Amino acid sequence: MTTVREPAVAGTFYPNDAATLSALISTYLEGDAGLDCPKAIIAPHAGYIYSGAIAGEVYRKLASAHGRIKRVVLLGPSHRVAFKGMAVPLSTSFRTPLGDIPIDSESIQQIVGGASVVFLDEAHREEHSLEVHLPFLQQVLDDFTLVPIVVGDASKEAVATVLEKLWGGDETLIVISSDLSHFEAYNTANSLDANTTRKIMALDATLKGDEACGCRPVNGLLHYIKTHHIKTHRLAIKTVNVKNSGDTAGNKGRVVGYGAWLVTEEAKQNIDTWTLADKQTLLQLAREAIRNPLEGGKNFNIDLNLFSERLKKERATFVTLNMAGKLRGCIGSLQAHRPLVLDVAKNAQAAAFEDPRFSGLSHEEYQQIDIHISILSQPESLSASSLEDLAGKLRPGMDGLIIKEGSRQATYLPSVWQQIRDPRQFITELRAKAGLDSQDWQNTEVFTYTTEEFY
Repeated sequence: MTTVREPAVAGTFYPNDAATLSALISTYLEGDAGLDCPKAIIAPHAGYIYSGAIAGEVYRKLASAHGRIKRVVLLGPSHRVAFKGMAVPLSTSFRTPLGDIPIDSESIQQIVGGASVVFLDEAHREEHSLEVHLPFLQQVLDDFTLVPIVVGDASKEAVATVLEKLWGGDETLIVISSDLSHFEAYNTANSLDANTTRKIMALDATLKGDEACGCRPVNGLLHYIKTHHIKTHRLAIKTVNVKNSGDTAGNKGRVVGYGAWLVTEEAKQNIDTWTLADKQTLLQLAREAIRNPLEGGKNFNIDLNLFSERLKKERATFVTLNMAGKLRGCIGSLQAHRPLVLDVAKNAQAAAFEDPRFSGLSHEEYQQIDIHISILSQPESLSASSLEDLAGKLRPGMDGLIIKEGSRQATYLPSVWQQIRDPRQFITELRAKAGLDSQDWQNTEVFTYTTEEFY
């Protein structure tokens, strides 16, 4: 039997006229979409006047995959009905002013059963946390089916299990619906939401309801990312924007926070992987490059024909020298501009003999040094309006950071998180390293990167 879940908040949370609704969403989607489509997104679910612009910033990222995505798995919190587990509908389609979206009954059958997922139309009938996303999806995607899941009192493990079953491939998009802090003063909300952002970026799946009303589906996604990114795919989460109703359409007395995040996925076969032989080759090459001038060699020539194609790709590297557990030199490249083996050799020599913080390495010290090689990803620009904003967007332990103002620039490798765990301190000390005021933020450019490291 065909049954339709009718819209519950059309005309209140968003326009109930199709033309008006479509035109409004188009304004939210304006801006640079980028080329890479996210695998999953977290987006807010308030009335469009309050959170539509924030949602639009992440929904526009789907543009490049509008015809590829054929299934959307949508999870949001229950605001009106209390129940254990997660609820899926018996309805065969969900309706908005832009048309009907068919429900993917086969996918629902994969997850329903037991105490975790049950059929419960009542949980969907008046729930807005899923509905407000549907017009955005209809606007940015071509034909797709929907797996709508209202999350009640469910553990992060239960949510992650559902995500694992439905994760799929390029044809599937995961959407997690959540607002942030509720009805706090503007400055208090900014502080609370910055802390929530730090948790999300650190994959800390301990969010509570006063931090995010969709804490349960968000925690489930974070738990899934943390436990699965080392398997078949590498997953990374990025902050798109975080604001509140005081920034968009309300006063600043009692505000609600809104945030948008995206999760990107890259198959491991598309990522350079370094074999034990590769690592040993590069480490030995670095050591020989340092030994050569110590033994009177004038030039250290490298025959590229002796190396595999993988080791001849242009890559940026840093070479760090340690002695007795203490830094003895560190020099590197932030942009790839020469073959990997050449970059390692040149940076090894520079770390040994040209680091201005140290005198040139002696032959005796050479016998005691440990060599650490970091291979960098391509740095990506990161928008940050303040030190606090940047602190909330960094992923401790994962992100290398470049800060640039005018002619001054400095970087910290991800390994520095082992000594500086607080994101604010990480930023302020890096600014000091660049000769910049620790708190000032004038025309600051920010870039992040990741590394693969071995020694």
